Amino acid sequence: MDITRRALFQLGGLGALAGITTLTGGCDLGSMFAVPPRETLYFTPNDKFYTVNYMDSPYNLTRDLDQEQWQMVVKGRVSNPMVLQWRDVLNRRSFDQVSTLICIDTLPGGTSLGNAIWRGISLKTLLLEAGTDPDTARDVIFRGADGYHDSIPFEIAMRDEVMLAYLMNGEKLPKAHGFPLRLIVPGLYGIKNVKWITEIEVYNGDYKGYWQRKGWTDDGTVNMFSRIDSPGHYQDIVGPDIHFRGVAFGGPRSIERVQLSFDQERTWDEAEVTPPHSPWSWVVWDYDRRDMPAGKTMVSVRAVDTSGQIQTSTITRAQPNGATGLHGIVVNVLKA
Repeated sequence: MDITRRALFQLGGLGALAGITTLTGGCDLGSMFAVPPRETLYFTPNDKFYTVNYMDSPYNLTRDLDQEQWQMVVKGRVSNPMVLQWRDVLNRRSFDQVSTLICIDTLPGGTSLGNAIWRGISLKTLLLEAGTDPDTARDVIFRGADGYHDSIPFEIAMRDEVMLAYLMNGEKLPKAHGFPLRLIVPGLYGIKNVKWITEIEVYNGDYKGYWQRKGWTDDGTVNMFSRIDSPGHYQDIVGPDIHFRGVAFGGPRSIERVQLSFDQERTWDEAEVTPPHSPWSWVVWDYDRRDMPAGKTMVSVRAVDTSGQIQTSTITRAQPNGATGLHGIVVNVLKA
């Protein structure tokens, strides 16, 4: 096993994009990619929840939307086209749901993901009221006030957990997160969760959205993800008793187990997993190691979902289907 390769690709998750494969003599990569301990939370505060602005995308909403002037059109392969205004949305039956969102650009150990309680209305119910014909509907297209557009398959749109959200963690949906209405599709990457929605179209073809036309996935299913939040990478810690903590997310499936390796992935120890708040939420995990040796040790983490699938250690770039690979840190243990 090439430990220098793991140090680059798995510890920071940055080497894969740079195309680096080996350490050069005298280069202390740990100091280059040192990460302080991160706070592990069950729910991500709205002001700390990730947002993404792609440099080459013209679709960044800069103006405020007037909720009283806003409206959303439901059209396409429907027998009862609809126009909903803000009050119409609020008067519909709503439900709350805990869901994790993750950006498709997120690398192993990355921070572009968050967990929130969303409140909104059922997309399935809305499409049924619009008179959608399941025999002719293939995709459901979503267009935002910013000009962004994407689609999901009709069969996914008809899942009970897919929602049009207007509250986030008990507060009005922030502008940066899609006010007044955004799509939440549990288990799909953020590119599929369109914000600032003004139009929904039921479509009888295979629709390619903005990023699909640039070569990104049209499937959008989240790859399994796990992360060590504390200790931080390459931080000095007084041992030998060390507490490890982090999060894991299974995308379309919940996480059942989280495991840590202290011997370059030859053996794995079981962490304690806190039950998730929903099937589409990340889990928080903890592990106490009582006998950490002094010096530097590489620690890796992986997750196992409820189907028994083990998170892959194979390293892939984010484009086109989302990154894969395991996160790891170097723990520098000082004698007590």
